[in-house]
Amino acid sequence: MADSSCPNVIRFLAFTMLAFVLAACSGEKKQQLPPLAEQMAKAYGLDSFGQIDGIRYTWNAEFPGDKKPFDGGTGTIKISRIWEWDPKTDTVSFEGKDKEGQPLKVTYQRSQLSSQSDAIKNQVDPLFFNDQYWLLFPLHAAWDTSAKVTDEGMQKLTLGEGSAEKIVVKYPAEGGYLPGDTWELWVDADHRVQELTFRRGGSMKPSVVIATWTDYKKVGPLNISTDHRGTADGNPLRIYISDLSVKLTGSDSWTNAQ
Repeated sequence: MADSSCPNVIRFLAFTMLAFVLAACSGEKKQQLPPLAEQMAKAYGLDSFGQIDGIRYTWNAEFPGDKKPFDGGTGTIKISRIWEWDPKTDTVSFEGKDKEGQPLKVTYQRSQLSSQSDAIKNQVDPLFFNDQYWLLFPLHAAWDTSAKVTDEGMQKLTLGEGSAEKIVVKYPAEGGYLPGDTWELWVDADHRVQELTFRRGGSMKPSVVIATWTDYKKVGPLNISTDHRGTADGNPLRIYISDLSVKLTGSDSWTNAQ
């Protein structure tokens, strides 16, 4: 979490806090996307997102830390956060730890964020945006109407070998937690993201995250990458999604990722 008890590597993972538009649910007109970006969003389930009444998942991160195991080797810090989100009511449930490392479990509506506790406003909600962007960012390329989305053509992969079509999603210089953020997505022939580079904008110290997008799973109408391995400012980083499930409209049960 973004507090003094955790390494700086986690601080810049609280990504852009922009009001995203769930066009599939709200009926608001979507931005005019480059064809490749629209194909990417559709490959992740854009057209069927209105069927989703709930999403459950655990967001996990692993990175080197100063904690040493008994054998004297290099330690690894692990973080897990449990989320449940109703996209139609924008109700969020969180289970994890607060900035002091104490257990915290809350449920809130984002439409009433201003009346929530400081812990929710300043800790939980920024983490919700961070973790949910890792889960659904290809859809945000279509949802976030304030962002400029461009097709940069075929480009060399940063981590892997070969090339892929590159899509760049750049947010405005003003507004949000970290304005000016840029996301670079390398998309394969099936319109699925292979790699992602995140570049933090604004006046804060620049930070760069480079990660693979692998281990795709089908969950309801969505296709989700559940494993991301790479670096954060040159330091090893792994982010992965576990316990992923959705609740579909008209159903009382949860459908697990396959």
